[in-house]
Amino acid sequence: MAGALVGGAVLSASLQVIFDRLASREIMDFIRGKKLEDGLLKKLKLTLMSSNAALEYAENEPITNKSVKLLIDELKDAVYCVEDLLDEIAAEALRNRMESQGQTSMVTKVSRFFSSRNPFEEGMESKLGEILEKLEDLLNQDGIRSLKEYCRGGKKFQRSRETSSVDESGVFYGRDGEKEAIMKLLHPENLTENQIDVIPIVGMAGVGKTTFARFIYNDVRVAEWFDLKAWVCVSDQFDVSRVTKSILDAITSGRDDSQNLDQLQLRLKEKLLGKKFLFVLDDVWNENYEVWDDLRRPFTSGAQNSKIFVTTRSERVASIMKTVQTCPLGILSDGDCGKILAKHAFVDGIPSMHRDLEVIVEAIAKRCKGLPLAAKALGGLLRWNDADEWNEILDSDLWDKLEKEGTTIPPSLRLSYYYLPSNLKRCFACCSIFPKDYEFKKEELILVWMAEGLLHISQKDSNAEGNKYFKDLAFRSFFQQSTRDKSCFVMHDLISDLAKSISGEFVCRLEGSGGSFEIAKNTRHLSNVQEQYDVLRKFKTLPEAKSLRTFLTLESSSFRPCVTSQLLDLLTKCRCLRVLSLAKYRNVNELPEEIGNLKYLRYLNLSQTLIKCLPNSLSTLYYLQTLILFECLELVKLPKDMCRLINLQHLDIRKTELARMPEGMDKLKDLRILTDFVLDDQNGSSINELGKLKHLRGSLAILGLENVAHARDAKDANLKDKKDLKELELLWSSDHDNIDKRREKEVLEQLEPHTNLERLVIRRYRGTRFPEWIGHSSFSKVVSVELSDCEYCLFLPPLGQLSSLESLSISGFTKVATVGDDNDGFYGHCDAWSKPFGSLKTLSFSKMPDWKEWKLCSRDDAFSSLQELIIRDCPKLTNSLPKHLPSLTKLEIDSCGNLGGLLPKAPSICEIQLRLCDALQLVPLPCGLRELYISNRIINDSIMEQMTERCTRLEKLTMCCCSNLRSLPEGSLPNTLKELTIMDGVLDCFKIPLYTSLESLEILDGRCHPLESFPLGSFPMLNYLFLECENLKWIGASSVGPHHQHLSLSATNLTSLSLYDCVNLKSFPDHMHCLFPSLEELEISDCPEIESFPREGLPSKLKTISIRRSEKLIASMRREWSLQTLSSLTSLEIDSEKLEIECFPDEHLLPSSLIHLHIWGLPNLKLLNSRGFQHLTSLRQLHISHLSKRDYYRTTKFHSLKVTGAKASFPDEHLLPSSLTDLHIYCFPNLKLLDDKGFQHLTSLRNLYISRCPTLQSMPAKGLPDSLSYIYISRCPLLRKSCEKGKGKDWISHNRVIKIDDKLII
Repeated sequence: MAGALVGGAVLSASLQVIFDRLASREIMDFIRGKKLEDGLLKKLKLTLMSSNAALEYAENEPITNKSVKLLIDELKDAVYCVEDLLDEIAAEALRNRMESQGQTSMVTKVSRFFSSRNPFEEGMESKLGEILEKLEDLLNQDGIRSLKEYCRGGKKFQRSRETSSVDESGVFYGRDGEKEAIMKLLHPENLTENQIDVIPIVGMAGVGKTTFARFIYNDVRVAEWFDLKAWVCVSDQFDVSRVTKSILDAITSGRDDSQNLDQLQLRLKEKLLGKKFLFVLDDVWNENYEVWDDLRRPFTSGAQNSKIFVTTRSERVASIMKTVQTCPLGILSDGDCGKILAKHAFVDGIPSMHRDLEVIVEAIAKRCKGLPLAAKALGGLLRWNDADEWNEILDSDLWDKLEKEGTTIPPSLRLSYYYLPSNLKRCFACCSIFPKDYEFKKEELILVWMAEGLLHISQKDSNAEGNKYFKDLAFRSFFQQSTRDKSCFVMHDLISDLAKSISGEFVCRLEGSGGSFEIAKNTRHLSNVQEQYDVLRKFKTLPEAKSLRTFLTLESSSFRPCVTSQLLDLLTKCRCLRVLSLAKYRNVNELPEEIGNLKYLRYLNLSQTLIKCLPNSLSTLYYLQTLILFECLELVKLPKDMCRLINLQHLDIRKTELARMPEGMDKLKDLRILTDFVLDDQNGSSINELGKLKHLRGSLAILGLENVAHARDAKDANLKDKKDLKELELLWSSDHDNIDKRREKEVLEQLEPHTNLERLVIRRYRGTRFPEWIGHSSFSKVVSVELSDCEYCLFLPPLGQLSSLESLSISGFTKVATVGDDNDGFYGHCDAWSKPFGSLKTLSFSKMPDWKEWKLCSRDDAFSSLQELIIRDCPKLTNSLPKHLPSLTKLEIDSCGNLGGLLPKAPSICEIQLRLCDALQLVPLPCGLRELYISNRIINDSIMEQMTERCTRLEKLTMCCCSNLRSLPEGSLPNTLKELTIMDGVLDCFKIPLYTSLESLEILDGRCHPLESFPLGSFPMLNYLFLECENLKWIGASSVGPHHQHLSLSATNLTSLSLYDCVNLKSFPDHMHCLFPSLEELEISDCPEIESFPREGLPSKLKTISIRRSEKLIASMRREWSLQTLSSLTSLEIDSEKLEIECFPDEHLLPSSLIHLHIWGLPNLKLLNSRGFQHLTSLRQLHISHLSKRDYYRTTKFHSLKVTGAKASFPDEHLLPSSLTDLHIYCFPNLKLLDDKGFQHLTSLRNLYISRCPTLQSMPAKGLPDSLSYIYISRCPLLRKSCEKGKGKDWISHNRVIKIDDKLII
């Protein structure tokens, strides 16, 4: 029933907006121009004022009567209709005004339009009458009349608002016992028998599970105890791929766009190898053990006693996932709630400093029922209020009434909403469109608020108002900063529930394939969480929402999603749309001309689509405020009448292929954000048009500056007066031939920005010197400078005097020979109070082929804050680096063959990468070094020993092309070393000392002379081993050779073993199952002499086996592998060049645990044995090919395939297990028919791939399983022809996605 309480609050707040619109110029013109009596609008205003009385009561009293609640919803719908009607009047007036320009005076035209009888005016009268009738009917209903009669009309709660936020880092109340227990469990000395400890944190909503986990996660001790940390918000959609990808992105600080779960998990497993990690899986709801088991597979490659926190409300979830005791979180004490409330209510956070409120704090804290979230929200609500207002909230009878409703939303949270100002109520209610745990950016939300009419649009920047509202809501804990991405925000689950209860059925969220796709007729705002393929079924009921205002596409974990082609047709019929986003749909490549029918549209987002051009009808969307075309890589031009979008404020055209700006951009005088301005030598806008865009802020990139004919045009751009521009990019094209160096310098001189600038980028400037403003000390706010490909410049500008500069990148200065001499003044004229480059943290030089000398600054305090120094591709640089860099943590030098001297003294250094810089003196390396990468041909055993003698903390060592190195130094490398990689080396493995800490070892492309045997006993902690050694003849656990093995030296921690190109290796050690008891992944590739596995069998914990092009070993599979005994095996791949098998698989050859089966290279296969498949009840993916994997990807023509005895139909009835989810049918040259009987029982089948079946003519006659959602057909000409003739409608349905070669049917 909370919707009835607060829904009225939003509706009441909307009425003031309507009253403002009634007084607007467009509406007044409409009234004055009417020939008939204008009492309708006056009557409307009085009726709305009468409605407001009922709504005021609905704000103050919970409504439990269902019929009255329905009436309130009807009233809200009627008010929405009034808003739509007023927008229609205003839009028609604006359209008429725009189209009248250049004909007669605007005033005359508008007056003529409204003074003469026309169909539009008559239609407005009719609609107005209908709405009035509906409102009056509702107000005369008994339920609404009773609300009006009992409306108390009390004083409205008012207070001042504070917009500054409080930093909560390090502040935590209560939970001392729980925290102490967790920290003991995390301590490195607390060893358990588990490979991974999974620790559930269980508690009710709002009790502080996430806050508690975050507090532990950010403890400084935790950072020291673990190598890797990652935080993932899981939520109710437990998507294994998404969660795996999120963890991988977090620990690599990058983004992996792979959607294949196997690839993601293999990469994650590689990154975790031997590393001790701490993961937090926040807000877990999944109760399916198999899904959890799928997720956890890569975790086992991490170091022992890694930890995973799981926060959940469900004890069942905890029981499924935990390996140690659950940590239950109960409610907080009233005292701790009081502390949290005081923290947010008082600037000093101390209630005792406010004696008049101390007792009230205690009383309100009791009302929080031990929930810290409620305490935070109420604290933010009460901040800066006096005692009377505190008492008003404390004594409100709403507490008891709300508690009687029995909803899951605490009354304290609903009260915190109730006492918001009306403007914030509307903005918060708008957020109900976001699903739970959705991460949103502040800037994007503010643009939506603006489009929904929630911000005042004036000559001043509405963004400032939006920022103020956002800070207000965040300050009151309605928004929380994301732990994953600091630029994003989320809403707590209870806050999300509150927002949804406010909006009721007027907001619809389409969330995934398991969600509801019912769109109600009253829906005004709709969000769509993208799936891989959004089919028509998802939007089938969209036409019901005839008054839809918002269609907002929200990103999910799906990679490059596609949408049904019919969606745009449906949306262009939603004439009331204000917000439309189709971002990231990769198959959206054009907009219909009908987009011009959406005359109320204010926000259009087409970012990351393949749109090529925009129809000129877009220029008639006169209300459009925001147009986002970010990363539309195919977009080459904007509408020619773009200048008519007079309300446009935000235009994002980053990463497009625009050739020029359309003419008349200077008419868009309300533009605040213009990301790019593209100049052309033929037509389009001139650079001087920027001068009239006075309100530009944020970032601006000017491209094609070689097309500026005169410096005075650049001056007219008036960049110097644009004080809100923070980032500026000045770009010349790379392919222009007419180079006038003097003119380019003059142009650049006139493009001087305001001194408020924070980031400057200059690329491909062709002058010989830079103007004086670049590097001038007056630019004291500049934090980042990038200068690249300025190939004619002889000197660098005096950047050292930029007092706030933190990042400097210099690249492609091909004629610079010296840096730091008197001519360039690189260090600037710094006085006694300022240091040259005193704030610089990152410095990069690259692609400077003539740079010979770096003259160091005479002052010792230059570069005192530098943390990262990178020098790449500077082959002539000869003199030494700066001698002392006290803050340096990373040094990278690449392809600087003449650079000599010693490395800088850097006591804080953690990482060094040295490639192709053999002249550097490498002795000795700093003692604090943790990561070392060396590619150096002159290093020998003696130099290596001297280099590393002080490296007591080294954890990761990579040696590449060190051809003179024969062995690693005994006793020199520390026992902290965990990862060792040797590429193109000749290391003698017998001289590798006993590394007790080594967890990962890779030997790649090794000639490896004289490495003939590999004793794993030298590496007792080894977790991952990759060997590519052509001379290797023996591998085992013993340290004394193949004939003297000792089980006491078994490699107990080895989980992954990969052998590549070991052409002389003939066998594995006996008792392999005992020597490698933890082995989970075995990969053997191109090892032709291995004949079999040991007769005792393989390690029992194996989960993945991949054998490729090792024919003798593969030939023994059926008689000697004993695969059926491997109860943990889930993935098996066999890739043969010539496997002589006619029938596959044998009965009980494979274990029932198998999920993925890939068999390549069965040229003589005649029969698939149904008995061999029947017990594979877990099988999801099956791939069987006549060709080897290598041949399959090489083959392009059907006639090159030769398959003996291939059947004409497939599959036989009950051949395949019903658990199958993915089926690939490749390279069946004689296949003519897909047997419907073989498909009918495949009730789990989701994806069907058919490729290179040239004689296949049709799909199963009786159809395919209903579960099938995706069909891919490639290189099947007869089947494609059949589809093009219109056949196959029985299997091409709205519920399926069909891809035929390059054509997508969705």
